Amino acid sequence: MSLAPLHGMTSPEAVRRAAEAFIAMAGRESWRRRMAQLADQIRSQRIAGRVARERHALELGLDRLAASEPAAPTAAERAVAALAAEAVAVRRRLSPAGQARFDERLAAALAGDGTLVPLFHLLRTAARQRLAGFEVRFAGFEDGASFDLLLAREGREAEVVCAVFSADEGRWVHRSDWFALVDRINPDLQAWLAGHPGRYLLKVTLPEGLDAARNLAAVQARIGALLAEERKTDHSETAVLRLDPLLVAQAEAGHRALLERLKAQFGEETHFAVAAGEGSLFVVAARASRPNEIAAVLQRRLAELPGRLSGTRPGILAVFIEDTEPQEWRALRERLELEAAARNFLTAPEARAVIAVSCASRFELLGQGEPLAAKAGELRFRNPSHPKAKDAPLLPAVESRV
Repeated sequence: MSLAPLHGMTSPEAVRRAAEAFIAMAGRESWRRRMAQLADQIRSQRIAGRVARERHALELGLDRLAASEPAAPTAAERAVAALAAEAVAVRRRLSPAGQARFDERLAAALAGDGTLVPLFHLLRTAARQRLAGFEVRFAGFEDGASFDLLLAREGREAEVVCAVFSADEGRWVHRSDWFALVDRINPDLQAWLAGHPGRYLLKVTLPEGLDAARNLAAVQARIGALLAEERKTDHSETAVLRLDPLLVAQAEAGHRALLERLKAQFGEETHFAVAAGEGSLFVVAARASRPNEIAAVLQRRLAELPGRLSGTRPGILAVFIEDTEPQEWRALRERLELEAAARNFLTAPEARAVIAVSCASRFELLGQGEPLAAKAGELRFRNPSHPKAKDAPLLPAVESRV
């Protein structure tokens, strides 16, 4: 279900105007300072800056769209512009108190470690429910309610709590820590290639994962020692290392194709880095020795959310899982891990007031099609034990979609 048609986000001019209006609402001077801050953050680290660039893709995208009209807006650009237009329209309709709370939320999104994802997730959730035939009140903004939205349809009401958590919470190797490690070991990889022309694959197994505060420096030291001492293997509690030739068939592929092949071989939980020079290639493939627990984190986070519901109406928990990789998000859906976590939560006592749980990622937010995004724009799981689970007026908001 796309929001772009609601706002006429089909032309380059409409996309640019929507971005400009959002920036004006945020305050042009504040926006300029934020963009300068993000640019400094991205430039400060050669590889780790990718994390900041991806994390703040919405802000950077809006800034780019406002600066120049795209010749042919992509689906993602149209989706971002539509949500920007939705933000401006929603704020305009709020009461003065509601506008003040909205402005606080927007200011927090554009400061420190904040991003626009929580606000845009809330706006997208509200717009989708409106398209499904519900009257939507931004109760969090208007009334200072602990929940975010109040839905009404044919005399029935439901509360919606919107929440965001990072997939990194369930990873043993956080992306930011991995990119920081790559930044640190890159000089050693380049030096190795200069003295040992060829094609190499370094497999790194991390028994305890990777954590910047706990073992990143130690992992860096083990890799540096392996290369300096020209050894092929190294075993420790910190890391298990194995250096092998990279197969010619793999090495002859372009970098993107190579990483896709290796990802298929080693699994979506593996992290990769590539150093190249003068016809030589050095690939590092790293993963923890235990599987990620993103679905387990989802179940724990769901258990924290019912406390935001009033308990007087059916509640919907709309969860956004940030920082997911394409193959990872697809695998989580296909293996039914998210469904299992949601349905296990719905059997717990704390889920008594919850009539449904939904899950989405950036791929749905940005209007990506299958197989990147869930077919219906989100995953949704109804609680069959809720007394109003079969209430017809509420079905458009709660019936299961997988």
